Amino acid sequence: MKKITTSIVSLGLLLALMPTPSIANNATEWQQRLTELSESRSRGKAHLQRNQYRNPVETLMFFGIEPQMSVLEIWPVRGWYTEILAPFLKDEGQLTIAHFRLDGSNNAGEKSVFWSRLTNRLEQRILQQEATFGQVSRVALDPPNFIPQLAADQFDMVLSFRNVHIWDQAGHLRATLENMFRVLKPGGILGMVEHRAAKVTELTSYAVEGYTDEAYLIAVAEAIGFHLIDRSEVNANPRDTKDYVKGVYTLPPTLALGQEDRDFYQNIGESDRMTLKFIKPQDVDSVD
Repeated sequence: MKKITTSIVSLGLLLALMPTPSIANNATEWQQRLTELSESRSRGKAHLQRNQYRNPVETLMFFGIEPQMSVLEIWPVRGWYTEILAPFLKDEGQLTIAHFRLDGSNNAGEKSVFWSRLTNRLEQRILQQEATFGQVSRVALDPPNFIPQLAADQFDMVLSFRNVHIWDQAGHLRATLENMFRVLKPGGILGMVEHRAAKVTELTSYAVEGYTDEAYLIAVAEAIGFHLIDRSEVNANPRDTKDYVKGVYTLPPTLALGQEDRDFYQNIGESDRMTLKFIKPQDVDSVD
């Protein structure tokens, strides 16, 4: 009897997740709009060249983004995804970005100063190009805390692109994910893309600087209360051997070794990345 019940529940969940014809039609329109935005010349040549590695349309469609959603983008830095998300959401939805603190206190040293400078540039760009970006709300994320603190259960979707390794290295991964869980609505989606460590066996992996073990990240998220509902290989790169002297930063776009073997690393392309889709269960209540 238990097996039959489980099968019925699983079938019900599967049917609930299947798109209706109207949703499928809308999805086609949304995909077309995302494609237009991702391929717009206004993004500049450098950003457009990265489409082949970051696959923005496929990634956002995989996460299930819709134009009426309230979306929180974590640490947008140069705004590579922001310049797609903001125009997509500006008429019906709302984009909020959680940027680096402008006083450079997220991390000590040169990286902090650099990230804060890029954050300030994006801030100015959003203000100057309001017709393009719309009314983008802004807060800071000083891991693990949002400044000012965000209310619980307010976002349909939280997106994080290649940030996990920074939080984990600083010892803030679990607490930062807990705050993301808190601000998501029940039934809300957490979409994450991250540099993926090399897998040795089903239980072990090795990681040089900048890479994170996929099973480890899933385990941390699920321990908090997230449920992994899907994963995609859209951002995978089998050419990435993940064994470089300067870690992931050896590869483009950083190319940390400068001219040394530059063509070799350019040929590899950007890093191999996991793309994970989590949900905050409907029956969970968050408290401030």
